[in-house]
Amino acid sequence: MTIRLAAIKALAWLAIAVAIGDMPAAASEEVTTNWAIAEFGTPLYEKGIEHWPYANPDAPKGGKITLGAFGSFDSLNPIILKGDWARSIGLIHDGLMVNSGDELASAYGLIAESVEVSADKSWIIFNLRPEARYHDGTPITGGDFKFGFDTIRKHGRPFLKSFYKAVDGVDVLSDHRIRYRFKTKHTMKPLMVVAVSSPIPRHYWRDRDISKTTLEPPLGSGGYRIKDLKPGRSITYERVKDYWAADLPVNRGLGNVDEIRYDYFRDATVMFEAFKAGDIDFRSENRAQRWATGYEFDAVSEGRVIRRLVPDETPRGIQAYFFNLRRPQFADRRVRAGIAELYDFEFIQRTLLYGQYRRTTSYFPNSDFGSKGEPNAAERAILEPFADKLAPEVLTKAFAPTVSDGKGRIRRQQRKALDLFKAAGWTVKDGKMVDNKNGKQLKVEILMRSPGTERLTAPLVQNLKKVGIDASMRLVDTAQFQVRMDDFDYDMVSVALNFFPPPGPELRSYYGSAAAGERGSANLAGVKDPVADALIEKIIAAKDLETLKAHSRALDRVLLWGHYVVPMFHNDQYRLAYWDRFGYPKRRPRYSHGFPTSWWIKE
Repeated sequence: MTIRLAAIKALAWLAIAVAIGDMPAAASEEVTTNWAIAEFGTPLYEKGIEHWPYANPDAPKGGKITLGAFGSFDSLNPIILKGDWARSIGLIHDGLMVNSGDELASAYGLIAESVEVSADKSWIIFNLRPEARYHDGTPITGGDFKFGFDTIRKHGRPFLKSFYKAVDGVDVLSDHRIRYRFKTKHTMKPLMVVAVSSPIPRHYWRDRDISKTTLEPPLGSGGYRIKDLKPGRSITYERVKDYWAADLPVNRGLGNVDEIRYDYFRDATVMFEAFKAGDIDFRSENRAQRWATGYEFDAVSEGRVIRRLVPDETPRGIQAYFFNLRRPQFADRRVRAGIAELYDFEFIQRTLLYGQYRRTTSYFPNSDFGSKGEPNAAERAILEPFADKLAPEVLTKAFAPTVSDGKGRIRRQQRKALDLFKAAGWTVKDGKMVDNKNGKQLKVEILMRSPGTERLTAPLVQNLKKVGIDASMRLVDTAQFQVRMDDFDYDMVSVALNFFPPPGPELRSYYGSAAAGERGSANLAGVKDPVADALIEKIIAAKDLETLKAHSRALDRVLLWGHYVVPMFHNDQYRLAYWDRFGYPKRRPRYSHGFPTSWWIKE
């Protein structure tokens, strides 16, 4: 499963607000009013810009494109745990504010014309634009945010709820003025979270049950609406011609394509063949072998299909095999460390990845939030109060996986693994790795949903078998995969997590003890570590960027040495392939390749 950054837009519309009554601030309280906010420092762009520098305000509007999506969907309701929702659903919703593609933690007014922030960061007021409206023409009001919060609090998926634990409530001061109150002070993180909230229309859901899956296109407020869908097969969005926010600076030059269709495929090879045939217009290639050898067809050599490598500066979440600590065979850290020793990245890099990837050695790869080398003074100062609860390596060593020669011979790693298994109470008898207490063989089944993951996992499975472990792979379809994920029904699972920079409340769901036993949470490994819990809260409460970085690096070390995952790899480039029918600005956003937001179809 991949929880990708594209999903952020789909989640951003899930509003959070509750009307508790008008509570005026003290007259003497210092209040800052602006059109934009930043978690740290000041926003990059000042009020008065006409458009983003990575947008072309003269870009032509029109045309249709078709994109490919892997898997299927059976719902258009991303709020609830049940169902597999269409990940592109965020296209139809707007938020109070919108992020800049050149910054990691800033927000600029969209539905909100301006914001007022208290000096102690204990509340924020959003002044809504009177012209903001849904696709049916109904005005957007503060009451819609209350409905959104009530819905998430009662029916929302655990991962969504985890974002808003710091929200104390919202005062609906008028139809176009709302105030969020927070349990925290002097930190911008909760304010940044609610800034991308979007309204859920009360009048639309009055006669519908939002706690259930649905395939009826929901009412939205964004630049696109659903035009057509074939459940599980395709979904088509059309540009809203009278979109109320089309000429705002944050939108000018964006959303240029009239119609965007997503065709769903259950087989990645079939999806690529559809691209080669011209049935799909654009793809971001995620398979090294295909990028190296699969683009040798006429349309490429003739220049009708273009391939580009674009630097990717986007901070990434970790891609790894997650152990399920709810299974007794993984209770001992040494067992997990032993299994990690048998992952031969260098062999996989040489034979399967064509040298295109970087080994992941952090929970925050491709970013400045992860640990590097040995702990520095600031990190040690954070960790030393917890010394009696930590593995000794956390305070003294750099986390560095064993490096092989890439030829598939890993005797040194096998010896280290066998020593770790022996210390944890496991012994090889008659060719089987068995528990000294009960004689049961160590069993590991790795769950996955993408056929492409099988070939990358096979070398690990083979190495596990060589030391007597009963290892296997289980490939399931997307619907079954989601159910098993929600129920934590796996030994190990191959997953790439999303990253919401700078790291914040999502860490509670990823690695917090409270989420470990909550069905549907994102704590896939079942981490229950009081030190991790304490560091997560310090990250969320950080008042400056350097403090946040120091604590995120300390957390990174705690998690890495806990051996909750077998880290895999990541890429620092976008591999783009598309048919030569697009135009795009000369300057792209720093943290995105810009497609399809700022691209257009050439006349």
